[in-house]
Amino acid sequence: MWWKSLSCRLLVRFLNHGVVASSKPLPGRNAAAAAQVRSSARGYYNTGRAAEPGPGSAAHVRVVDLRSDTVTKPGPAMRRAMAEAEVGDDVMGEDPTVNELQKMTADLFGMEAALFVPSGTMGNLIAVMVHCRERGDEMIVGDRCHIHIYEQGSSAQLAGVHSTTVTTLPDGTFDLDQLESKIRHGYPDPHYPRSRLICLENTHNIQGGRVLPLPFLKEVRALADQHGLSVHMDGARVMNAAVAQGVPPSTILQHTHTVSACLSKGLGTPVGSMLAGPKDFIARAIRCRKALGGGMRQSGILAAAGKLALQDMVERLVEDHHNAKTFAQALLDCQSPLFSVDMAAVETNILRFRLPDPRLGPHEFCARMAQVGEGEEAALGQGIQVLMFPYFENSVRAVWHHGISAEDTQLAIQKMQFVASQHLKEKVRAQ
Repeated sequence: MWWKSLSCRLLVRFLNHGVVASSKPLPGRNAAAAAQVRSSARGYYNTGRAAEPGPGSAAHVRVVDLRSDTVTKPGPAMRRAMAEAEVGDDVMGEDPTVNELQKMTADLFGMEAALFVPSGTMGNLIAVMVHCRERGDEMIVGDRCHIHIYEQGSSAQLAGVHSTTVTTLPDGTFDLDQLESKIRHGYPDPHYPRSRLICLENTHNIQGGRVLPLPFLKEVRALADQHGLSVHMDGARVMNAAVAQGVPPSTILQHTHTVSACLSKGLGTPVGSMLAGPKDFIARAIRCRKALGGGMRQSGILAAAGKLALQDMVERLVEDHHNAKTFAQALLDCQSPLFSVDMAAVETNILRFRLPDPRLGPHEFCARMAQVGEGEEAALGQGIQVLMFPYFENSVRAVWHHGISAEDTQLAIQKMQFVASQHLKEKVRAQ
């Protein structure tokens, strides 16, 4: 069941009708925390820490939370499905809802089997543990991938697996010659670890939601097969990649041996990821999941949300992609030297844009976007708090999801324009 003429049909429908849901006004200036974080010389190591918002005079504010698609909440239909789920003991393989979700996922991904796990981080770690069967084995990862940066070095900490890195290019890929140069030869030479695994990330988080090109995936798989390595994809947002490319996820995943895909980001479930691959891989993955504390017993309550997400939430991802592009275009249309954005790089629901003016860096910009500024209610008719994260290389990250409508996006644009105009006035006064 792939979604017919997916991108074109849905985008036309979205442009004609818009999105129904929008954020409700929240009372008081403490409706949300400002997305201001501490400065760091190596900023992509900082995912941000919320702080209290600054002073604002608006009686009511609208909050547009663009910090991450992990802030999504299940809607009434998903909560009803969870409440009514038929359950059993999943560790014994007896939860019917979990079994249905795993079968559905395997079919959708074109894999032999799948396993429901509590998180994407656990899914990735299990994949590393299964592929790299001996302590001291080595995996090759991009130097800006999530597994390497944001998962606490768990592959080394818990699995005893060594990592070597290749340079991540702006589009999330890496140079294949450099990749091949990192493969160890001559095992069992006592001096070196044994190369076992290549890890990919799709879409690529740090690089702004970039979609890995299919020809690149095909070449990586051919290289891996040539040298007897496995390919695992951190596919936390692989459904976003599939929608952006207008293909079923199986078209992407045919070039990998295994994948970990999140249900709790753009697909909107409260908990859970899917790990998929060959049957023998999943059989060993079940043992690893148990060892890591991931056996969740009557987890059909959560799996019911995952089933609904795969059935009903995939098609609407195109709306998130469109809203992200709308905001990016507004940054360009603003024609302000404050903002620099590459429209060609805005492929999915993640937008990363730069602030080249040193007088308004990412931390201050995010703080101003999260506060209700002086004169804002008079200028905009209401207070608006937009939550974003300062990012590395003098940039800001914003992520769209089903909690953010087209109307919310326009509010975020208004707030961005207000902050830019206020900064320009301050700049003129200072001259």
